[in-house]
Amino acid sequence: MTDQPDLSSETKAARSLLSAAAVRARSHQLLQAGLENRLAHFTVDTARLAACAEEVVKTIREAYPSLDIPFHARWRHFAAGGHERWEAVMQGAPWESAADMARAAFDLAIVSVLLDAGAGAQWRYEEGRTGETYARSEGLAVASFDMFVSGAFSSRPDDPFRVDADVLMALTPEDLASGFQVSAENPLVGLEGRAALLNRLGRTVATNPDIFGQVDDPRPGGLYDVIAATAENGSIEATAILEALLAHLGPIWPGRIVLGGVDLGDTWRHPLVEAPDATKGLIPFHKLSQWLSYSLIEPLEWAGFTVVDIDGLTGLPEYRNGGLFLDTGVIALKDPADATRAHAVDSQLVVEWRALTVALLDRIAEPIRAKLGFAAADFPLAKVLEGGTWATGRRLAKEKRGDGSPPLSVISDGTVF
Repeated sequence: MTDQPDLSSETKAARSLLSAAAVRARSHQLLQAGLENRLAHFTVDTARLAACAEEVVKTIREAYPSLDIPFHARWRHFAAGGHERWEAVMQGAPWESAADMARAAFDLAIVSVLLDAGAGAQWRYEEGRTGETYARSEGLAVASFDMFVSGAFSSRPDDPFRVDADVLMALTPEDLASGFQVSAENPLVGLEGRAALLNRLGRTVATNPDIFGQVDDPRPGGLYDVIAATAENGSIEATAILEALLAHLGPIWPGRIVLGGVDLGDTWRHPLVEAPDATKGLIPFHKLSQWLSYSLIEPLEWAGFTVVDIDGLTGLPEYRNGGLFLDTGVIALKDPADATRAHAVDSQLVVEWRALTVALLDRIAEPIRAKLGFAAADFPLAKVLEGGTWATGRRLAKEKRGDGSPPLSVISDGTVF
């Protein structure tokens, strides 16, 4: 992104928050505050990181005994139950080029990730072709995959494997409820919010054909062409994926904090965040955008590009990674009663929890690599997460709380977690 010379200093400052580097720097600021016991809601005990890393290594060795770990991405969920669903589509689809395939993969990943906020403990999805039942992230992935391959997002009967802007704009909560098997007995958290998010995605894509319709009718997968254009000698920086998502999909997020005319998306207030400009007191996370960035790496690689600097992205501040640090005592609530209350996503407590999660994922990556005998270059954060911290957070939640619920309850609108 290039700054225009007439941009206000406030707009320039706001745009500086649209990066993984800003997420990392400001999260580490709040970790430092935690280490100095200046946070309102949490204490931090880094002496417990070694034991926490041991738990993660145990999970990795059980799940990936060969230590051949894929990246943390939506594609893992599309393979739930050991069924390689996307591979079957790739073999049978009539794409004429690798770029056509990549646009379809982008379409699927973008829509599925945007539908991947917490489902709630009750919701289930029964997959027709296997008869298996899935919940949470895997269920949301399989349900969105089934809608995609059935042509539910396509306006072309002859080409089901696509997502068209006009279909997204017209999508209703009832359409989504039907595709996700939602009923009074099978409720899905945030159904209206999810449908509204896809509606906004459709509008954003439709009104920016220069971005999303360079080669085809406007579709989310048109972002492939934008990102592919950043390649140098066949290499694309992972941070360029995130920057394209934040620049071009920013308008889809619910209006929260706007600074200098820039919608800051998954950015929140905390009084201890220091900055020399108008962004003082603001901390970005861009969780879903980063989860999506990780999920677009493989389609780019399938299309023949090499994605580099994957550690330029940060760990994801969501409740499995965050729960890992709470359940292993690396962080602790100053007021234990907070574990019994539900917290708004913009509350200082949730902002602190998320910031500590990002910064501590950076801290724990090194001992995990050391225990497994890997250099950072061979074991990027995307593998630490997948192997890894996310799965360990889920395992410990199940061991400590029979229903697998996270140690803290967050009131989400379906567009953050």
